[in-house]
Parts: sequence; structure tokens; C-alpha cells
Amino acid sequence: MNEAPHLTFDLDTTDVSTGHLVVPKGADCEALSLPVFSCNRGEGPTLLITGGNHGNELEGPIVARRLVEWLPEAQKCGRIIIVPEINPLAVQAWTRNTPIDGKNLNRVFPGRSDGSVSERIADAISRLLLPMVDTIFDLHSFGPTWNFPPAVITHPIADVDLMTKTLRISEAFKLPVTLLWEHNDTAGMFDTWAHSQGKIFICTEFGGGTVGAEALTIYEAGVRNGLIALGLVEGKAEYPTFRQQKSGQTLETNPSDQLKSPAPGIFEPRCSVLDEVKQGDLIGILHPMDSLSADSIDICAPTTSIVCGIRSGVYVQGNEEVASLARPLAL
Repeated sequence: MNEAPHLTFDLDTTDVSTGHLVVPKGADCEALSLPVFSCNRGEGPTLLITGGNHGNELEGPIVARRLVEWLPEAQKCGRIIIVPEINPLAVQAWTRNTPIDGKNLNRVFPGRSDGSVSERIADAISRLLLPMVDTIFDLHSFGPTWNFPPAVITHPIADVDLMTKTLRISEAFKLPVTLLWEHNDTAGMFDTWAHSQGKIFICTEFGGGTVGAEALTIYEAGVRNGLIALGLVEGKAEYPTFRQQKSGQTLETNPSDQLKSPAPGIFEPRCSVLDEVKQGDLIGILHPMDSLSADSIDICAPTTSIVCGIRSGVYVQGNEEVASLARPLAL
């Protein structure tokens, strides 16, 4: 019989406490001990903050650790639980997927107690942490090969009341973009499972490319705004400065807005995130490398839209996404 996942401390303890979430060993690896921080101030909202869902998105774990440093002084009510790295194996390997089983942790929720290590991590979170909270902030970024603005992303939710609450909290982060993203690949996602349990789930996408000091300041400010909106900390929410502007916009995107490479080659971006483009405007150029006689291929905007994400000069395979477009959300 498999050992059950467990916490090494009591999350109901008042004030600040720390310990570990133990993910049992399996046939593929030994047990994992995920560091957990808890600050319990009694009555009020309950929030879970997670980072490191994807191991090559390091902004989340950094911001989560920063929160641990100042929350004990700032938090006025409620309970906040922070797990800076929910997939330490992927973080240490700097890979999107868990290196041991090759699985994407964010596609296996609610997990399995007798499954591979990714499934056991998801099972431990689903069983021990998710039932205790009302809201989840899962801190992602777009990874090292994309340029993407600081954003909060949510998928369409069938429950109208939950959708409304989720958009309200998402916009309260006051990041440059709030994105309603209709995505085909949502089976097993952390947010999809949380929504099915009636939870508010906020997925941040903290930009992309390299991790820099200025960007991290924006990300931390966004999370602080979210905590203010929930009433967990006091203060005045403000738009962080991004590209010398203090503003935000709510956009929507769907699968047809994903522009894909027509052939293998090096993708050269010819625009920047949040650029407004018209039909026919140049988004980027695909340079085939297997033949000098092959012409480079222009990739153009199919409609008037806003550039939401763009690959940052990488070799891509045919039919691989190179840019994502969006438009203002029609309410």
C-alpha cells in the first residue's frame, strides 16, 4: 500500500508556520518534500499561492519567496499558504515537464496516488491543499523562448458567477494584460480542476525571456494588488510601470489567433508584444535553413489585432506556434 501524502505541520496553527508537503515515493523516485509557508490570521479569505508548476518558468518561485519575506508583517486577516516550488524536479532541471516521467504537471490534475511522480504531486496538492482554500494564485511565465507582457490569464468558465469573480480579481492585479484565453489543451490543468471545485483560480503569466530585476518588481506589485483586492493586506493598489505606462487592458484570444510556422526554420520576429497590427501587417519571417534556394516566408496578421505573445528568435518546426494575437474583450 502506498504511503499517503501528508503535511509535516498543522496549517490551522495561528500566526506563521512552516513545514513540508510530503509527496510519497513511487516506482520512479523517492519521496519529495515541498517547503510550505503558512500565515494564519484567523477570519477572512483563504489563499493558496504556488510557483514552479513548470520548471523553466522561474519568475513564480522567485516572487513566491519574496512574499514569504514581507507577508508576516503585512497580512492583516485570513490565511495564506505558499508553496514556492510545486515541481522541484522540473525547476532543478530547468525543464517545462517533469524530467523523470516526462509529464506536464499542469495536465495531470487531480492526479493519482499510485501514478508517476507528476501525478503524485498533483494528487497531494488536490487532496491536502486545494480543499482548504477559496482562491489560488498559480504563478507562471511564458518561458525562455517567448516575449509576453506581464498578464493574468483565465480560461472561459461555464459558471457565470465564478467567471465574473475570476475576471474581477484578475483585473485587480492591474498588470498590463488580463487575457481570457480559449485554449484547446485544457484537460488536466490545475485551474480546470480548481474551477470544478468552485474555486477562484488566478493564473499569472509573468512575461517571458530572461528574468530581470525590473520585471520582477512588476510581477511582485501585481501579486500585492491581488492580495489587496482579496482584503488580505492593506494598501492602495496601483498599476506598475510597464514600458513607461501605467495601464492595463482586458483581451481575449482563441485557437485561431495562434500563428504557426509554415515550415521548419529560424523565426525572426518583426514586431513586439502589445503592438497593434492590421490585416496583412508583418508579424515575423521564417527563414528555412535546409536550402539556400528556398525563399524566406513572411508571416502576416490575418486580422486587425494586438500582438499578445511572440517567439523570441528560435528554430521552430513546421506547424509550431510563433505568435499569439488577441483583441479587446467584448463583454
